[in-house]
Amino acid sequence: MKVGVIQDMQKIALTALILTSPLLQAKDWPQWRGPDRTGLSTETGIIKDWKKSPPKLLWNVEGTGKGFSSVSIADGVIYTTGNFENGQGVSAISQKDGKLLWQTPVTDEVPKHGYDGARCVPTIDGDRLYVTASNGLIACLSTKGKVLWSKDFKEEWDGKMMSGWGFSESPLVDGDRVVCTPGSDKAFIVSLDKKTGATKWKTKLGEVGKKGKDGAGYSSIVISNAGGVKQYVQMTGRGLIGIRAKDGKFLWNYNKVANSTANIPTPIVSGDHVFGSTGYGTGSALLKLDGKSAEEVYFLKPKTLQNHHGGMVLIDGHIYCGHKHNGGDPICVELETGEVKWGPEKGIGHGSACVTYVDNHLIYRYQSGHVVLVKATPQGYEEKGSFMPAHQEKESWAHPVVSDGKLYLREQNHLMCYEL
Repeated sequence: MKVGVIQDMQKIALTALILTSPLLQAKDWPQWRGPDRTGLSTETGIIKDWKKSPPKLLWNVEGTGKGFSSVSIADGVIYTTGNFENGQGVSAISQKDGKLLWQTPVTDEVPKHGYDGARCVPTIDGDRLYVTASNGLIACLSTKGKVLWSKDFKEEWDGKMMSGWGFSESPLVDGDRVVCTPGSDKAFIVSLDKKTGATKWKTKLGEVGKKGKDGAGYSSIVISNAGGVKQYVQMTGRGLIGIRAKDGKFLWNYNKVANSTANIPTPIVSGDHVFGSTGYGTGSALLKLDGKSAEEVYFLKPKTLQNHHGGMVLIDGHIYCGHKHNGGDPICVELETGEVKWGPEKGIGHGSACVTYVDNHLIYRYQSGHVVLVKATPQGYEEKGSFMPAHQEKESWAHPVVSDGKLYLREQNHLMCYEL
């Protein structure tokens, strides 16, 4: 079965799940990159010509704390992480008007590392949420703001990052467990009881390649069922790895997409395939999984495609993302063949670019702050307008989020809401 056909089937199944589940509404964005960690929104009816009618600012509030985290949304409440005066933690904000509902530190002091600030998007699961602080502390909170349990990556498992910019993972909730990446050889990925924090299993890392560095990368785990074997796929300091979900057994490593500075983008899963990319002059690859191992289908050199950070989306068998190290030039690549369909294009913004999909369109948010609407089609690059948000400072790295017809943009201590 072709990769594009598999992706179409996955989108149909996802839409049905979101529209029929009593626990998850179509408007919710309950974790990193949305309901299934793909960066795809199922909402329709957005403004499709920003040149004539750019999104209208509804509110712009302060008080989220400092950081580069995006947001998650459920049941009318927005959650994000940030640095406060007394530590790093979680803020809950009313989706209606931006009012701060509560704020809870999970660390005793503000973590220090390069580019200070929180990175994690809270993962919402019923009346609980899960976060990873940038110093490597995973915490479970109630949606009312009470810390229920926490574990320290370094104290519990000798956790390690590949480089010095702080833990950035958004934990994965899968059934009765929460899964995260401390990054040590004996406990590279761990599975915890989501109610108590008790360890279910931990992964002893097997043989990996020499490219890159030991430790966790800056990515978040995604699920694959390739070859009938459920596994957790993660981008690490040594490139892509696969871990068997039932017991944490190390299955495979693809080392060619590793660099020694920072491996960042969350991989894309499509049927029996995984697509991964990194910057710093590294490149991209499509892998075929059989449930036990990974085989390279093709490798794209960095001059063809490298996603520094900002992530990628897969729509109708095509990858859309920003290309180049320290760049976000929009590009479209056919997943099955690796053929560039268009791009890279020079947009209005500069620096890396985050991308989110909604209603046959792509929303690119550049490091410079510029937000651009592009039609999601492999036929050619078609820009539909852009705007500069009401507030911009430092590096605009937080991914755009679409929920209930609104566009949410986090910018350090600010959160902006636009009518979409």
